[in-house]
Amino acid sequence: MMARLRAGYCLARNPFSQQAYRVSLLRDDVDGIVFWTKNVGPFLQHLPEVRERGFAFLVQHTINGYPRALETSVADPRRAVENAHRVAATYGPRVLVWRYDPIVFSSLTPPGFHLENFGRLAEALRAATDEVVISFAQIYQKTRRNLDAAARAEGFDWWDPSAEEKMRLASALVEVAAANGMTLSICSQRELLVPGAQEARCADARRLEAISGCRIDARLKGNRAPCGCFETRDIGDYDTCPHGCVYCYAVRSPSLATKRFRRHDPDSEFLYSADGGDAAAAITRQPPLPSDSDTVA
Repeated sequence: MMARLRAGYCLARNPFSQQAYRVSLLRDDVDGIVFWTKNVGPFLQHLPEVRERGFAFLVQHTINGYPRALETSVADPRRAVENAHRVAATYGPRVLVWRYDPIVFSSLTPPGFHLENFGRLAEALRAATDEVVISFAQIYQKTRRNLDAAARAEGFDWWDPSAEEKMRLASALVEVAAANGMTLSICSQRELLVPGAQEARCADARRLEAISGCRIDARLKGNRAPCGCFETRDIGDYDTCPHGCVYCYAVRSPSLATKRFRRHDPDSEFLYSADGGDAAAAITRQPPLPSDSDTVA
């Protein structure tokens, strides 16, 4: 990431067509950067340079505290909470947004687990953030396959509950979040919005405006119909994260993700060599599609 910021551009691939495109990372072309991560620790040393280069940024930090059967290689939640407070102490509580997602219902993580676990984490993150984003696991075919394999290997059951059960839990979490100074928002699942919850905007131009003090001329345009985000250019990639979360929609194969992670070259224009684990998106004033000269075959 830092090599590409210094170079002023990066190359990324459309996850469906695999067409490559160029994204300018020049300060004049970028309104702000959104980082998604489960472990901001290794990047803490680089955030000062991101700020010094004039980029407004926010960190969407997932801290679930799930059992290892569901998250095999995620940072210990206590260390993640400590790092979240370090970000807030340095850059302000609006820079960090806590994510408790996706919510997985299983014999290891039944509704009672989530209520207790969420409460413990919310209390630990008090004053580090003013917003928590939740979502309920989307059971895509690849997600079902990975969950089933983990359930067989680790001896647990999982299920996709009814909308009513999800909304009951969401309502309870709204109250816990409010008691700890946080607004609860729900990501890309408008049908589950309950009183007190709001629609999540993970790529949030308004929050970036508050952080930077500068007006951002961006339009609401999520990556899919239920998404409430502002328009961005994604510079992450699927099947590159080795955290081993069995519910992950962005990993088809854990072995492929590990292979691609090992092929990461910090000096490459791409995240990995064509045939590591965090994602980022740039809110940018570039045209939505690259020109022919910017397209790499």
